[in-house]
Amino acid sequence: MICFDVIFLVDDDPINNLINRRLLGKTGIGNEIKEFLSAEEALEKIKLLPPESSLLIFLDINMPVLNGWEFLDAYAELFPFRADTIVILSSSIDYQDRQKALEYPIVSGFLEKPLSLEKIDNQFNR
Repeated sequence: MICFDVIFLVDDDPINNLINRRLLGKTGIGNEIKEFLSAEEALEKIKLLPPESSLLIFLDINMPVLNGWEFLDAYAELFPFRADTIVILSSSIDYQDRQKALEYPIVSGFLEKPLSLEKIDNQFNR
């Protein structure tokens, strides 16, 4: 089974983060789960992680100040040598958002909210 050193939940909705944290805690795919209400804060924390650590990021795209697309652009520029797993987790059902996500090589999936054990299993083939 895949196990990440750290899972980041990046969503401006604290309730979503709380629910997703509990759900992911049941899966055993992460040793530690951290919640971020802003993309900027998550980027700052990534800078503090050892480069060899395995990080899974669940990223909302509709956030104030720095949205998910801007986060991805900044991530690609700041961390070109990290090999993290980034999954878009969004309430968007817009086909164009799915297509745009595919344009980012660092994005490994696009899941619609709400997150579920079934979606996690499908994404990581547990």
